[in-house]
Amino acid sequence: MSKEMIQEVPFIRNTDSGQFFLLAGPCVVESEDLVMEVAGKLKEMTERLRIPFVFKSSYRKANRSRKDSFTGIGDEKALEALAKVRKEFNVPIVTDIHTSQEAAMAAAFVDVLQIPAFLCRQSDLLEAAGETGKFVNVKKGQFLSPEAMEHAVNKVRETGNNKVWITERGTTFGYQDLVVDFRGIPVMRKFAPVIMDVTHSLQQPNQPSGVTGGRPDLIETIARAAIAVGADGLFIETHPNPSVAKSDGANMLRLELMEEMLERLTRLRVAIQ
Repeated sequence: MSKEMIQEVPFIRNTDSGQFFLLAGPCVVESEDLVMEVAGKLKEMTERLRIPFVFKSSYRKANRSRKDSFTGIGDEKALEALAKVRKEFNVPIVTDIHTSQEAAMAAAFVDVLQIPAFLCRQSDLLEAAGETGKFVNVKKGQFLSPEAMEHAVNKVRETGNNKVWITERGTTFGYQDLVVDFRGIPVMRKFAPVIMDVTHSLQQPNQPSGVTGGRPDLIETIARAAIAVGADGLFIETHPNPSVAKSDGANMLRLELMEEMLERLTRLRVAIQ
């Protein structure tokens, strides 16, 4: 990926470090205390390793299998918690939006609007996100080819907003698994910078219990492969104790394991350049 395609990332520090950039944080805002704790620790380790860092957490989870699944602490309260992280640690924020009406609301609090994979073909949502002027991170649908993501990118760019990224998060493989086709990363890099969603690509969805499973033991494997084939960024959800997380605990990385893994990944990045 040329420097020109990532040059409009002024809020991400250390873009001259040659490292991948990192979107990381807990799946959802469970509390202000949680996001402040995780953001503080992630900032410390990424600054030391000179990894450009964007804090990630969803202010609300709209796509849930079961009616009784946790969806959030309330939109306003969660967005205010993210704004506090942004101010306290001086880091950019990325969060999901689910409808076109949410775009302007969330844009007042965050720097990057993320389009969930199941919604990546929703024209009105992509256009509304683009019209905010914020960065737009479009997750590739589990049902789409890498080539098809050019159309999603173009829907954002046709609003006059060229600040768009693509995130790979695996392709549906049977009913209860996903597989990552790493050939898609260089294909999609022709359209926009590409991020590898490491943790969601290890989900095992559609479980009979209604709670998604996962393979967190393979997080570093997927991350290494993505760096090796040239991914521009990594997306990794993390939590101090995934076993008690209120969303996606089965595939999140335990926070205490993050720093050593990032150290290894930075050495890999240097080695392939």
